[in-house]
Amino acid sequence: MHPTRKAVVTAAALLVMAATAGCQPGSDTTASHRSAAKPGCPTELSRAKRAVQRAQEVNAPWKGPATGPKAVHGKTVVYIAQTLTNPGVAGVAQGVEEAAKIVGWHARTLNGQGTPDGMRAAFKQALGLKPDGIVIGGFDPQSVAAEVKKANKAGIPLIGWHATAAPGPSKDPQLFSNVTSRVEDVAKISADWIIARSNGHAGVVLFTDASIPFAKHKSDLIKKELATCSGAKLLSYTNIAIPQANSRSIGAVRSLLSRFGRKWTYSAAINDLYFQHAAPALRAAGKDGAGAPFNIGAGDGDPSAFQRVNGKEFQAATVPEPLSEQGWQIVDEFNRAFAGAPASGYVAPVHIATATNSGGALSWDSEGYRQAYRKIWGA
Repeated sequence: MHPTRKAVVTAAALLVMAATAGCQPGSDTTASHRSAAKPGCPTELSRAKRAVQRAQEVNAPWKGPATGPKAVHGKTVVYIAQTLTNPGVAGVAQGVEEAAKIVGWHARTLNGQGTPDGMRAAFKQALGLKPDGIVIGGFDPQSVAAEVKKANKAGIPLIGWHATAAPGPSKDPQLFSNVTSRVEDVAKISADWIIARSNGHAGVVLFTDASIPFAKHKSDLIKKELATCSGAKLLSYTNIAIPQANSRSIGAVRSLLSRFGRKWTYSAAINDLYFQHAAPALRAAGKDGAGAPFNIGAGDGDPSAFQRVNGKEFQAATVPEPLSEQGWQIVDEFNRAFAGAPASGYVAPVHIATATNSGGALSWDSEGYRQAYRKIWGA
């Protein structure tokens, strides 16, 4: 168990009791009206509560690879970040740099600035450095298709993080592996949390970035899962590009409050970042940080998201990626590529973090991943 989670084992038992009783953690402020209301979708509600209960378990023993090639020393890798203002992208970059030091590699991060031109320029710069490997961090490889082909032709292994819709190797675009949780699992559990916590009665606003295929696919899946519950009504499907979230979210939230008022009871977003920028508008409107709309981030679970969740400041839950752990996985995948071994095929399990089960932690990752990778690498 992660050191910061030892104190919350008892809380985990309480979560099971709460789910059995028909309410979810953190639901005290609205439990009375939900328990009085007839469930909006009894069959789906029962299934959603079971799924959420499992996803909120606090024990996370390492279930990733236990074997692989010893570390190949003296390599250089470049991490191209979609934008370093995205805490998820930045968190993985830090994990890559940390793991690279362990195996004696040089890791460098380039900022794509959140624009197509910026990402192309960063990729061109990366190619000019003639590295042994390149990470496509959080953006669509098709947006830099010419540069991807040049890297493929030069024999430089490419590894994505949230670069394509599915985890693992990709033939088109040609990636040695794409490191991510299963978007289907993240989307499903995010919608299930809303269904379960609301007792099948929710007015939902969904925030997405349609410019990123991975993000658009995730939000479409959330929408699909919400539709399985007749009482979960999608009020708005709001498209705001992640790099514009800081400038557009406040205005969007004001407009949504004006349109839907108290009908807006829940939100889901493809990235926690939206709620960082939505909070000022909700606060200005007199909303309670621990009240409706109850917000869940379907990624990435960066420290600022945990701070909002733990402090009950306009975000009730997050479905975090194990950001540092995935940075270490990227280094391990590169090491497999350099050694001529296949990709590990590992995909991190889905998890929900709330103020009740986080134990005050600012991140989520499996227990023992550093030790496991160091053992594999002989480092």
